Amino acid sequence: MSAANSIDSAFEKEIDLANQSKVNGFASDEWNHLERAHILGQFYALKHLYVHVLMIGYSVRHKLVREFLGQIPRIILAVPGSILKLAPKGNTGGADVGIFEPMQIPEDLQKILKGTE
Repeated sequence: MSAANSIDSAFEKEIDLANQSKVNGFASDEWNHLERAHILGQFYALKHLYVHVLMIGYSVRHKLVREFLGQIPRIILAVPGSILKLAPKGNTGGADVGIFEPMQIPEDLQKILKGTE
């Protein structure tokens, strides 16, 4: 399986797990899977944008004003950031971290992302 296919599969799995967590009422698990999907998708414009749309939806459902406001610039910058390869590696995409702050990538995701740089 190519690196791109591995990333696609892992991204879809994280989105599916986020949706399952949402349905089951496990908000913290849902958010964790959205962050993981963000790490995997941030270098692909549409995936990157999609995760931020899901994150802003999460913020609305949970009445998280700071997160909602923090997602607005992230949604605006997601596509150009991906296309221009300016997305900071490992950034989890939430308003609790700097928009341009690189972060440590979890080991299991490092293995999936390996060979895509």
